[in-house]
Amino acid sequence: MPKLDVHIAASVERTGKEYREVHEWIDDEEKKYERHDFSKVLQNADMFREKYGEEAAQEYVYHLVDDLKCRFGKQMTAHQANIDDCIKYFTG
Repeated sequence: MPKLDVHIAASVERTGKEYREVHEWIDDEEKKYERHDFSKVLQNADMFREKYGEEAAQEYVYHLVDDLKCRFGKQMTAHQANIDDCIKYFTG
C-alpha cells in the first residue's frame, strides 16, 4: 500500500492540504486492519466530516481507494504472471 508520504502528497495535489491527521489515523499500525474496514466507511467518513469538514471525509475515502487499488493491483499482477507461466508451460 502507498506509504504515508504518498497519501499526503496525493491530498496536497487534490486539495492543497495534507490531511495528515486523516492519513495517520487510518494507517495506525495497531489498528490498521480495523481502520481499513469498508463496512465502516460511512461511519468513519462522518467522523472526519464532523472533525475536519467534507474535504477531509473525501480524503479518507480516497486513501482507502488508493490502498485498495495498490493491494489488489499487486495480487492481480502476481496472479497474471502465474497464469502466463501456466499457459506457456502447457502450450509450449
